[in-house]
Amino acid sequence: MIKKILQKEDPALHKVCHPITSFDRKLEALLGDLTDTLKDSGGLGLAAPQIGILRRVCVVVDDDECFLELVNPEIVSEEGEQEGFEGCLSLTGMYGIVKRPMKVKVKAQDRHGNPVEYEREGITARCFCHEIEHLDGHMYYEHAGRLFTEAEVDEMLASTEV
Repeated sequence: MIKKILQKEDPALHKVCHPITSFDRKLEALLGDLTDTLKDSGGLGLAAPQIGILRRVCVVVDDDECFLELVNPEIVSEEGEQEGFEGCLSLTGMYGIVKRPMKVKVKAQDRHGNPVEYEREGITARCFCHEIEHLDGHMYYEHAGRLFTEAEVDEMLASTEV
């Protein structure tokens, strides 16, 4: 079911989420809601607190357009560095330049409680970091020097094209 995505001012976005301990129908419904809402939004990742659920669950779309379900995720290793524009479904129309690792390995559980591990680079690595930060009550703009509107980003990108 498509849910409303909370915006920056909502207190739920600034709270630490609780771990999942029951791998049941409620979790399956939450994962379904996150996936449906993410597909509808056209974004690359969505965390449970963004739809008002304070649980350590998120969904990330990888480079192959697979929806990766991460339950109780944690980053276990990072390599390299990338810097680029980042946005958020909970802060629509605004972007910041954020440094993230180029490669990230995440350890999590699947919807049945089985351990899973994903290692990704580039934009998917950025998404892992971004969504897991949501689970700890943080948002990307805490890392950005300033925020830019979509028009400013378009203008900056156009001026760098050859």
